[in-house]
Amino acid sequence: MADPYSILGVSKGADEKAIKSAYRKLAKELHPDKNKDNPKASERFSEITQAYDLLSDPKKRGQFDRGEIDENGQPRFAGGNPFGGGGYSQGGPGGGNFDFGSGGIDLGDIFDGLFGGGGGRPGAGPRPQQAPPPKGANIAYEHLVSFTDAATLAPQRITLGDGKTVEFKLPAGLVAGQQIRIPGRGQPGPGGNGDAMVTLKLGKHPDLVRDGDHIRIDLPISIKEAVDGGKVKVPTVDGAVMLTVPPRTNSGAVLRIKGRGFTTKSGGRGDQLVTLMIHLPSDPAELARLSGVLSDNNVRENLGV
Repeated sequence: MADPYSILGVSKGADEKAIKSAYRKLAKELHPDKNKDNPKASERFSEITQAYDLLSDPKKRGQFDRGEIDENGQPRFAGGNPFGGGGYSQGGPGGGNFDFGSGGIDLGDIFDGLFGGGGGRPGAGPRPQQAPPPKGANIAYEHLVSFTDAATLAPQRITLGDGKTVEFKLPAGLVAGQQIRIPGRGQPGPGGNGDAMVTLKLGKHPDLVRDGDHIRIDLPISIKEAVDGGKVKVPTVDGAVMLTVPPRTNSGAVLRIKGRGFTTKSGGRGDQLVTLMIHLPSDPAELARLSGVLSDNNVRENLGV
């Protein structure tokens, strides 16, 4: 991935509001639902989501700006294995395999012959079985899952250290920090390859917030929609849906859209909880006109004040 600032089209001095605004604009333009026949748009959507995940986190952004992590959130290495996994030793100074000129003869077998078995000396027990050769070391990876993919368990693809791309499925009830094992894609060893261990990171959404298995959103509505009711469009991880706002709805009322939350461990789906927020007009003249026609009721009467 390229520089996250360049991907979002913002300067390195951009504040949190500018970064969020740039991401929302690009996310709406490149969202997979609007570009089903354009795989490049999907790849670009993944890039901007990863960039936003890094720059919207003050700690990660600081680490990136100081050069402590790269654009993928991985630590920058001064040298050695870039995958953070150790291999196995072939022997070293003072600890290698010694050859006493036996020509490959097993000295244990010689002692067995002299003493009638028993591991080289009279009275000894049976020789222990040799441990199987060890597998190679595992290789650790991190993979950013977009908010929408995490909720709907969309198939994922990751490019491993050998340059090959593999596809894997997300587990139901996915949480940040969960690990996925890809067998046989680690380092080689005498007993076979180790595994690839993928730690999953969850991306953020510009409007939606996770709440356990549910998803929450604060949805602005006009005063007219609050008074008269009506149908409004609501974004969800499965695409926009129409929601009916009852007449005489107060700000803060919560409506439920069933089955539009995160996939649960049992395989079902949580709900999306929509908090309605009455949005006042920004035009001072219109505000003054509204104030003149609205009654001055004591809305705090039930509080005893």
